[in-house]
Amino acid sequence: MKKYHDWKDVASTYYEKCLSLTVLLALFAFLVTPEIKVKARDIQVADNVIVQDVIQDIPDEIKPPEEQKVQDLEIVIDDIGEESEEDELSIIETIENTAISQFEEKKAPPKTRGKTPIFQMFEDPPVLIKQVKPEYPETAKELEIEGNVGLRVEIYEDGTVGEVVVVRSLMPGPGGLDEAAVNAVKKFEYTPAKFQGEPVAVWLEFALNFTLE
Repeated sequence: MKKYHDWKDVASTYYEKCLSLTVLLALFAFLVTPEIKVKARDIQVADNVIVQDVIQDIPDEIKPPEEQKVQDLEIVIDDIGEESEEDELSIIETIENTAISQFEEKKAPPKTRGKTPIFQMFEDPPVLIKQVKPEYPETAKELEIEGNVGLRVEIYEDGTVGEVVVVRSLMPGPGGLDEAAVNAVKKFEYTPAKFQGEPVAVWLEFALNFTLE
């Protein structure tokens, strides 16, 4: 019959053996390890090191700044109370001759065709005061062409017309309705647009209607 042992009894026997072996190894390592000694290192300074003080050469004598000579200015003050009548008259005449007017004529800005900003701000729009009826081209009459010509018109600060651009064509080319509309609009006159009370150049878009009677 096979005999069984308790695992606790077996483990206790190994524990005692391991503990004894550990103590022996620690004692052996303590005896074998050599003694470590730390020695202080002496630092020697070479005997041929020479320390010199660097002193800048300072001049023995410092010359004081030379005194600047101040020139004497002779100031003559006339007695105002002793002016003669001739002097007073000459002064009055000089003032009259050099009088400057406070009011100067404002020059109108130069006209530059087609350079007006498209989105120019204005408070009062331009108003048409002179309209010229466009001539109906004979070719358009023969072909019985009717309709509108869309235009973008540049109006200067003085109300005259500058650049005229066709934005919606009806009959392009020489002798067409587009050309007739442009020629007529260039003769239009307006009261200028205004911004903050001052005239400004603006662009205006509208259409001219061509109808056969």
